[in-house]
Amino acid sequence: AKYASEAFEIEVRFVEREGQEYPVICVPDGVKVIVAAKSDLRLPSGEIVIAANRIYVRSLNANNTVSTTEAKWNDWGRLIDICFDNREADIGRFIRRHLGQVEVANLKEMLSSLASVSPEPESDMGKVTLYLQEGETCFAQLVEKRDLSLPPHGTWEVAFVINGKIKSYRANETFLNLISSSNPRYTGWPLWVDSRNFTIEDSKPHIMNGAWQALIVSLSSDWLSAIDYWRAHPAGHFYHRRAFDDDIPRGGRSPQPLTVLDFTIPISLVAEAIVTGISFAKSMGCEEGQCELKFAFRWKGLTGRMLTSWVDPRRRLWFSKVTEQDTVTSQVSIQIDVPISALFQKVHEATAPLFELFDGFELSPQVTEDLTNDLLRRR
Repeated sequence: AKYASEAFEIEVRFVEREGQEYPVICVPDGVKVIVAAKSDLRLPSGEIVIAANRIYVRSLNANNTVSTTEAKWNDWGRLIDICFDNREADIGRFIRRHLGQVEVANLKEMLSSLASVSPEPESDMGKVTLYLQEGETCFAQLVEKRDLSLPPHGTWEVAFVINGKIKSYRANETFLNLISSSNPRYTGWPLWVDSRNFTIEDSKPHIMNGAWQALIVSLSSDWLSAIDYWRAHPAGHFYHRRAFDDDIPRGGRSPQPLTVLDFTIPISLVAEAIVTGISFAKSMGCEEGQCELKFAFRWKGLTGRMLTSWVDPRRRLWFSKVTEQDTVTSQVSIQIDVPISALFQKVHEATAPLFELFDGFELSPQVTEDLTNDLLRRR
């Protein structure tokens, strides 16, 4: 209160590193107003540590090390964008709170009549559903061609199509370089991973039926075990298939295959797919406000699984919920100019049908938001 122009929340945690405990001050996201210093903070020597009327930001300018420095001219655009994005997220929460009980059909009819907008044709979502099935077929054909014997496992799939004007591309190295360079890589093993430098020849991407595709099967390593397959078509069609992490042994912490589903993993994967899709669309020339992404997600091999949280024990579920349904599909549409702070809403919408299979389980939107933001902060 003495030094900050606006009150803001902080959290203090204590972590241990090399046997020494350190306090870590965390500033949660969600700030809507830029905070300036309103008084000088001086050391006993008279040195000014914080100067009045200055604004301080996180920076990597000091030898690529995270530090705090006074805001420079090139920080202002980012700071303003953060504040506007968080204000837009607040508007979204306001609309959900006041219109949450309105029937979707009635709301759609009302908005259509007001804006003279026709309801979205069913064929738009039909396209992404067809590409979801096409991706699964291509995967099965490649497994058969290579005569692979894969262990039993559940699968997560995503397909999306870019609905809007994009630049013309061909299935060549230029297109592969484009999507590789625009992949945000929020994890160490990102979706649509560029495997051109992998030592195993079969893991490298190749062209099939006018699209790049890659099948990566690694089951002999505790730190890198995966069954991954993806396709990328220059017309703006993308597909990814990944085996459940719950079914791929990675040392002593891994659960018994085919028995559980960690609820945090689907949220992270859906969030990563959405932000990666937005990045791909922008790199292919989509203009904000004139481009929409149609997503279809599918989970298979669910029967008999218990919902749990073995990856992060801090999020333990204090119940046993088991599903008797094997497959579930969900679909969402998203504009590429959606604020990053509001992405969790689409993630929550996409994963809700999955969690409902476990005796009607409803995950709190706040948990979805926390897990989505955890992913976005990794970059």
